[in-house]
Amino acid sequence: MKKVLKIIAIIAAIAGAAAAVYVIIQKLKAKNAPSGYDEENYVSCSCLDDEFTAETVA
Repeated sequence: MKKVLKIIAIIAAIAGAAAAVYVIIQKLKAKNAPSGYDEENYVSCSCLDDEFTAETVA
């Protein structure tokens, strides 16, 4: 029974370490993101595409 508990403890420790690394990476990404940057609402500028067609004619 002690062996099973040790295995469970090792798995829990690895999962905890992975979660801590994930949180640190997410905080670093948020810290280094440009001001006002919202990844969920990001829209690329299609005007830089080669196939861009202007909707208005000058």
